[in-house]
Amino acid sequence: MLHDERTTTTIDRDTFTITFRRTLGAPRELVFEAWTSAEHVVHWWDPSGVRLAECAIDLRLGGRFRFANAGHAHSPPFEGEYTKIDAPSELQFLAMGAAGTVRLEVAGTGTSMTVTIRCANAEHLAKFVELGVADGTARTLENLAAHLAR
Repeated sequence: MLHDERTTTTIDRDTFTITFRRTLGAPRELVFEAWTSAEHVVHWWDPSGVRLAECAIDLRLGGRFRFANAGHAHSPPFEGEYTKIDAPSELQFLAMGAAGTVRLEVAGTGTSMTVTIRCANAEHLAKFVELGVADGTARTLENLAAHLAR
């Protein structure tokens, strides 16, 4: 099975972005489905590894999503709107005042995944870093890799 041992995270303060990269040992179509199907997302989204309490996805341009952790103990619901859906290669969305992009490329029998969070400005990025978004998202992507390996 083709996979990296971990997700690499880069914070670029000049472009106000946080970028995550990982190669997954699953086909691109399955990885895209894991990002866009509530039946998958509910299992891997919460950084703690706990099943989401709520997972609603309206996968269409302008469609909304809402992911709520059990008990909302460590974060408010993650809510946003899809702005681009190009299955199985790209997904874009707006959430928490930032633009998110998931790019998926074929890598042998697996998938090379790049996830980018582009903040509005330096202060917005600093707040995301302070809130632990980089670490939390990296843990979430580790959960995704484990989910796909099952």
